[in-house]
Amino acid sequence: MPYHARQKAPQAPLEPDMRFNQLDLNLLVALDALLTERSITAAGVRLHLTQSAMSSGLARLRAYFEDDLLVQVGRKMVPTPLGESLAAPVRRILIDIQTTVAAKPAFDPSTSNRRFTLMMSDYVASVLMSGVARRAAALAPGVGFELLNNNESAPTDFIDRAEVDFLIMPRDFLSPDHPFEPLFVDDYVCIVSPDNPAVADTLTLDQYLALGHVVVQFSRGHVPAIDEWFLSQHGHTRRIEVIAMNFNLLPQFIIGTHRIATVHRRMAEYYRRFIPLKVLAPPLSIPPLTEAVQWHRSADRDPGSLWLRKLLQETATHAGGAV
Repeated sequence: MPYHARQKAPQAPLEPDMRFNQLDLNLLVALDALLTERSITAAGVRLHLTQSAMSSGLARLRAYFEDDLLVQVGRKMVPTPLGESLAAPVRRILIDIQTTVAAKPAFDPSTSNRRFTLMMSDYVASVLMSGVARRAAALAPGVGFELLNNNESAPTDFIDRAEVDFLIMPRDFLSPDHPFEPLFVDDYVCIVSPDNPAVADTLTLDQYLALGHVVVQFSRGHVPAIDEWFLSQHGHTRRIEVIAMNFNLLPQFIIGTHRIATVHRRMAEYYRRFIPLKVLAPPLSIPPLTEAVQWHRSADRDPGSLWLRKLLQETATHAGGAV
């Protein structure tokens, strides 16, 4: 379980528990939250503490370090130079402590009640993680999964802070600071409604550009790499009729219409089992992508992490196209 999920402090002022050179080590948890959130209120929510408890903790930290650590600038709190310099080592200390405390000589999936937190796109959740969860239900009935969407502005930060167990993303976007393994390669296809009179069994570039398109935009101004690549490499202008907020909506917005969508092949094959789709080769050569799984380096030899990494690989291979 990632570090952040284990922070369950009482609704009371921070109390001395363990000290090192006169520093209450519990305050390091508060300092980490404050430097991450840069807000007393948000840090309190993160640690399940009241705002007054967090304010008290910050006051004690300032007294110990003889520095403001964070200062109010407008509506934001900004770290001082000392506060900024403490962020990374404090996080490493807490991760090392958590890794040491959570270390187990073995992992028995049949009896474990461990909960793994994974960050991925809804596309990966559908074509890979749904199968992983089904297999885990038989192999590890007590193991649970929390899935987070990776449409954050900097998903690799969650691995850097060990706030998730695994990050699954295209390999080119992973952090260079932590280990990873390729899971599968996927390419792209076009999908249309089977009753679309404008498309036969093949698709020309003129037809492609003439049709109304359904595309994904995760947040305002943030589009997937495939769409960025399409515009930058080819300079063609598509007539976009629907902008959806996730990959799973793309097939739903073409059924019964003359629209088209460019999607991952695995997504198209996944949805073709449930809804009628015509799958066509795109009229342009689009480079494939490699989805990979990454974990914090501190968990490299963790037995539970090793078990789930193996299950991810086996499921990807069973689904076809594994690396």
